[in-house]
Amino acid sequence: MYMDETDKTLQEIDEKARETDEIPRRLPVLPLRDVVIFPHMIFPILIGRESSLKSVSKSLEKGKFIFLTSQLDSETDEPGKEDLNTHGTVAKIIQLIRLPNNLIKILVDGINQGVVKRFVDSQQCLEADIEMIDPVAPDETDTEFEAMMRHASELFEGYIKANSNIPPEAAIAFKNLDDPVRKLYYAAANLLQDTGVKQRILNAETVKEQFFALISILTSEIEVLSIEKDIDSRVHETLQKAQRRFFIQEQIRALQQELGDDEEAQPELAKLRQHLEDAQLPEGVKEKVFEEFGKLRKMPAMSPEFGVIRNYLDWVKDIPWHEETQDNLDLDHVRKVLDKDHYGLDFVKERLLEHVAVLKLTSKPQGSILCLTGPPGTGKTSLAKSIARAFGRKFVRIALGGIRDEAEIRGHRRTYIGSMPGKIIQAMKRAGTVNPVILLDEIDKMSADFRGDPSAALLEVLDPEQNSDFMDHYLDVEYDLSKVLFITTSNVKYNIPGPLLDRMEVIELSSYLKHEKLEIARRHLLPRQKEANGLSDFNVSVPKKTLSAIVSGYTKEAGVRNLERMIGGVLRKVALEFLEGKHDKSDKVVVTPDSLNDYLKSPFFIDKKTSRAAKVGLVNGLAWTAFGGDTLEIEINVMPGKEKLSLTGKLGDVMKESAHAALTYVRSNADFLGVDEDFFSKSEIHIHIPEGAIPKDGPSAGITMTMALISALSKRKVRGTIAMTGEVTLRGNILRIGGLKEKLVAAKAAGIKTVLVPADNASELDHFEADVTKGLEIHSVDNIKDALPIVFPGEF
Repeated sequence: MYMDETDKTLQEIDEKARETDEIPRRLPVLPLRDVVIFPHMIFPILIGRESSLKSVSKSLEKGKFIFLTSQLDSETDEPGKEDLNTHGTVAKIIQLIRLPNNLIKILVDGINQGVVKRFVDSQQCLEADIEMIDPVAPDETDTEFEAMMRHASELFEGYIKANSNIPPEAAIAFKNLDDPVRKLYYAAANLLQDTGVKQRILNAETVKEQFFALISILTSEIEVLSIEKDIDSRVHETLQKAQRRFFIQEQIRALQQELGDDEEAQPELAKLRQHLEDAQLPEGVKEKVFEEFGKLRKMPAMSPEFGVIRNYLDWVKDIPWHEETQDNLDLDHVRKVLDKDHYGLDFVKERLLEHVAVLKLTSKPQGSILCLTGPPGTGKTSLAKSIARAFGRKFVRIALGGIRDEAEIRGHRRTYIGSMPGKIIQAMKRAGTVNPVILLDEIDKMSADFRGDPSAALLEVLDPEQNSDFMDHYLDVEYDLSKVLFITTSNVKYNIPGPLLDRMEVIELSSYLKHEKLEIARRHLLPRQKEANGLSDFNVSVPKKTLSAIVSGYTKEAGVRNLERMIGGVLRKVALEFLEGKHDKSDKVVVTPDSLNDYLKSPFFIDKKTSRAAKVGLVNGLAWTAFGGDTLEIEINVMPGKEKLSLTGKLGDVMKESAHAALTYVRSNADFLGVDEDFFSKSEIHIHIPEGAIPKDGPSAGITMTMALISALSKRKVRGTIAMTGEVTLRGNILRIGGLKEKLVAAKAAGIKTVLVPADNASELDHFEADVTKGLEIHSVDNIKDALPIVFPGEF
């Protein structure tokens, strides 16, 4: 705050206040927020806190003397003695004005510096025993102090000049002071700093130390003010340059329009125009784009619309319009690449080779869109990459999982802030050619909401009859996608909308057999994990028996992802052993099946082959999951009771309906099945499927439940080496099911010898590899009566 001590009125008040009143040793304490009051400083204070009002009231009893000190934290509403600075100023109240709302405004005159020797808690207010500090300036013979005082004076005058918030008159008032101590307090009072910085001056013990603190603060402040001034100057200069450039460009543009000159005023616009001309845009697109370019030329660079149009034109020039890679259609080359990257998948490879053959004969893009569907980890994404590598095309992957906005596919209209093209056009830009391989990954994981259905937008993209003139909302011009090879992937095809599925040729990738997993591990996974774990240069061997033990005991999946993780876990342990000095680099380390317990702990999955004894009411079913096939034990107990059917094991609605259908069939054919016709009226039947935490659903367990009911009610045993699958009707017919190959793989892995399948599925068996059916006795049945002699030999 600027304090003009030349003002006669203030001087009179000051002198009057300094009459020879004796200052009491004990004074009331008035805490101050965000202000430090120095001696010889007259300052108004607005008081509203109850404790502060009491301190003022107590001061009036003490000759109007009061001790002023700042709070350590200005946010504290009711400060205690631990919240206050001990150094402050003894002041006298020279004016008191009562205001509305129980507020008081006092005018105080700083008399002397003081320090708290002891705080005293009284009932009325906080008081303290104060020791007066009478600062004495060194005499004129102290040259160091003289230099400090001159330097402080020069700095303060410079500070006033650099700070526009302090009036120039303050410098005049400062020069008129002769007493060094008064100069010190005057300069400190006019510092535009927080209380903590100003308090450093009061806390100093001698005048020299106080001057040194003042010089330090002034030096720092002047440096900051100088930097701020420099920044302001540079910003102003930049703005002036930008404005000058804008005006000159506008003048050039006006002159060009007057002269009819097509030369561009801005070099970047000239460069953009050249790029657009070199892009060889289709005629209709070229007309639209140069119309937008004409708007851009006439638009001020500072306009928000300028950036929108410029971004649009950058997108148009960056996406490919004619750039194309040459396809490598040599069948031997394509077959070699596919065989090198993937083991098995013969049907898939055959279909791709057919595609190459047609493409080579017709010399034009084939219209079909491929959809690779199968369990996770079966090589769908990597197969798409291999196709691109075999053809010599660029590869781009678009993840569709979780997309629920149509604009993600078609793009946003340019009316929206931050709009941009959809994922298809973005993929084309990344590819840089008009004929890449684009993988639409996890197409079955899309959903829809109020923003539209992305699967509906894909109908145009994946239709060979329509995608030659695909319209992205952002580009707003037709773009040819007919040369793109689209490949989609999914885990289950029934989640794909019907119209979209109709546009694609579905190629199913089934679960890997054990021998396939072993070959994949040996050829691909093991070398890749050796490199990933830094063991390429070490002699580490994982024999086929060890890989077989990992497959059987530590993984249970349709694909090989978890198998690769397990192999990686083993090799990480081996790498640690090398670093710990357990092996030399020249040693050959062989990971044996017995050592897997040390590397991977105990096996996660126990072989089910040990529990295959014939039992009553226990029949093996076969199930399909997104992770492959599995065996399913169905247990039935019959207990005394009355017409009650209990179903447990976290069964879905369809599976519960199958249980009721099975019960109805048994009741309606009780005489033929050798079961008491009134069994249900005096029995309680409990059907349970173990592993109750896992949800189970589907109709294919119908035949299994029927056979388990017949076994439990007739006390006939069912062999543990037989399993079955099929939907059952009320007439006992066995209907077609899905996932047969995965179910047979699971049966073989579990040690099943005989499998019953629906007669409608019998034709599928001819398409399976010999390893799938080898060692299995497969019976196709059309009705429950056909299955009974197989399940209960000699009984029917």
